Amino acid sequence: QLKSKLSQQGLFAHEAKQVIPKIVRTVGVVTSATGAALHDILTVLKRRNPSIQVIIYPTQVQGNAAVTTICAAIKTANQRQEVDVLIVGRGGGSLEDLWCFNDEQLARVIYASKLPIVSAVGHEVDVSIADFVADVRAATPSAAAELVSDDQSALYEKITSLHNQLIKGYEKQHQVQKHRQQIAIKALLQNHPQKQLEQKSQFVDQLQSRLQQTFEQQFAQTKQRQQHINERLMLLSPAKQIQRQLTDLIELRVSLNKSCQALVKNKQQLLANNSHLLETVSPLATLSRGYSISFKQRQIVNSVAELQSGDEITSRFVDGEVMSRVVTVKSMDD
Repeated sequence: QLKSKLSQQGLFAHEAKQVIPKIVRTVGVVTSATGAALHDILTVLKRRNPSIQVIIYPTQVQGNAAVTTICAAIKTANQRQEVDVLIVGRGGGSLEDLWCFNDEQLARVIYASKLPIVSAVGHEVDVSIADFVADVRAATPSAAAELVSDDQSALYEKITSLHNQLIKGYEKQHQVQKHRQQIAIKALLQNHPQKQLEQKSQFVDQLQSRLQQTFEQQFAQTKQRQQHINERLMLLSPAKQIQRQLTDLIELRVSLNKSCQALVKNKQQLLANNSHLLETVSPLATLSRGYSISFKQRQIVNSVAELQSGDEITSRFVDGEVMSRVVTVKSMDD
């Protein structure tokens, strides 16, 4: 159930695995300081590459406190950042002896580690949750040591090969430089400094002659352009341009005044027409012809049906108002 849970949460995902560095200078070992696993790891590292440094983070690898001490050791190694890779594990044992490596807390600490972790728990047939979470699983502690170390003999062969390539490259480069030196000496003998000086002197004379010709040509062209510009300036006198612009301005001003006057006249005529039309439909014009408007409680009375005997009404005439009380109400049908 725990394996399924952690797998669904991505702790076993291949994308989350870190790559073990190709060159490892310092290895951290999280295991029991007195266990056989540490002895096997140190033996393999010493045989394959004695130059690798080893830092031991001693922990308990079974019992109630094992998980806590292993987690603390991994966190300490990450804080110190003094190793290139961590080997976490122990030697073989019963299922109960290896059970601390199936703990969820330890699995999450391994997953959160910034340092690459190689899991080396028990023998080849033993599999734990830590093996699935770790960046690399080794079958045994000895196999883990082989994973993180280069074989010294292979390294020595590689260094020897590189040394031989370097010697050959140096000898080839030496021959090339020697050949170049011989060519340079021959060229120097063929080109005496005095001869070079005479050639350079002749070249300078040629440059001076070309410079003089170029200067005279540029001067003549500049003078011709200046004359052409002066002629254009005489044809385009600023005084004439200003006079022409003033004439155009006066004509535009006269045209603008005429347009404004015509526009104002049209607007005045339109205003007079609208005023006359407004007066025609104005209630005041109706009142001036002898009509009146009656109000009851400030509401216009549109029909005698809205009145009753005793109602007070106000009648508005063109020149004032009259307060009345209704005595009798008669309709046109009565």
